[in-house]
Amino acid sequence: MEAVQGCPANPTKMGATSLGDAHGERTVMAVLGLEIANRYRLDRRIGAGGMSTVYQGLDQVLERAVAVKLLADHLAEDDGFVARFRREALAAAKLVHPNVVQVYDSGYDPESHRHFIVMEYVEGESLGQMLRERRRLSVTDAVEITSQACTGLEYAHRHAVIHRDVKPGNLLINPDGVVKLADFGIAKAAEDSQITKIGSVLGTAAYLSPERARGQEATAISDVYSLGVVLYQCLAGRVPYETGSLTELALRQQEADPEPVSSLNPDVGPELSRAVSRSLASEPAERYQTAVDMRQALQAALRGHDSEATLVLEAAASAREATAATQVATPATDATRVLPRPAPAPRPTRRERRAEVRTQRPAKPIKPRRRRGRFTRFMAMMFIFLLIVTIIAAVIVLNVDSSNTTHVEQVVRDRVQNQIDGIRDLINQVTGG
Repeated sequence: MEAVQGCPANPTKMGATSLGDAHGERTVMAVLGLEIANRYRLDRRIGAGGMSTVYQGLDQVLERAVAVKLLADHLAEDDGFVARFRREALAAAKLVHPNVVQVYDSGYDPESHRHFIVMEYVEGESLGQMLRERRRLSVTDAVEITSQACTGLEYAHRHAVIHRDVKPGNLLINPDGVVKLADFGIAKAAEDSQITKIGSVLGTAAYLSPERARGQEATAISDVYSLGVVLYQCLAGRVPYETGSLTELALRQQEADPEPVSSLNPDVGPELSRAVSRSLASEPAERYQTAVDMRQALQAALRGHDSEATLVLEAAASAREATAATQVATPATDATRVLPRPAPAPRPTRRERRAEVRTQRPAKPIKPRRRRGRFTRFMAMMFIFLLIVTIIAAVIVLNVDSSNTTHVEQVVRDRVQNQIDGIRDLINQVTGG
């Protein structure tokens, strides 16, 4: 919704309150000049949408121009829409940034029975108006406008606020060239519980991310996708997917990536084309994770370089595509097919476990007994015997008197015999004989 810029909104977007509709015109005329909260005078309508109508007004206390958003009559009785309207004001009021339209005030006017939000009034035109007049922008202008929008989005995301409706009509450019994100009318704090029903779609379908088109909740990464669609439109002169329904959009987003913007605009270099493609990735993990990453990628692309984030995401996308191609080209075989897991074997009883332990216990090694032949033992003993006898005889002979030869012989025989008997007993003991 072209909510707070100074130029009139496109008449084709005014719906039930279009200037061509007599009832809508009477409604507008009845509101003009009305004072809201005894402070804000409504002077002229500058935008309208399904949920609200925006008027240029005057803050009679501070004497400054403001934009006043009034909740649509048919929604004022709906508690859900009223709650969303109030949450919009609470979320957006936290944002004070040069690239974000500031919220000044909000509340309920009991005299007119209207819920209202008072915002900064931006003199200038919206990007939507610029594209209707020029169809597409120069590369430099497109990147500059988108980069400023990235800065505003990053600030909002740091404060846990998701825009949820990024589109050309909500990017306002003042006469100094400053871009301001407008209409956080369907923004909500990320920590808030859901107000809308699951699967409901808020916002223009052409700018919805694939996950939002499937009914998932909006995130900072889905805002990045929507801004990528805006940039694509600025460069190519059309949106990536021109469809007639949300269902068709979701199908086309899943079937194929959009045509590279460089093939539609020869002024777009390959680096910028890759940056745009990364912002429009169907898989959120392969998309810029923050608006800062997107802004840095666009600035690097203008200098003829790929940012680090672009290179990482390009590699991830290529790896996924290669894996998918391999899985398609390689049919399942008996070798690659996953076999069913066999049923677990029954647990053995305690007695069976003990028996298994006994059978598995290693036996004690048997030491081999040393065995010798009888002849070997006999020869050894005889050698010892002869050696001892010889030694004894020599000792006796050397220690006796030769004059008493007869006596010596008798003594030798007796002593030798005694030694022989002792040695025989020793041999019997050793040999076990």
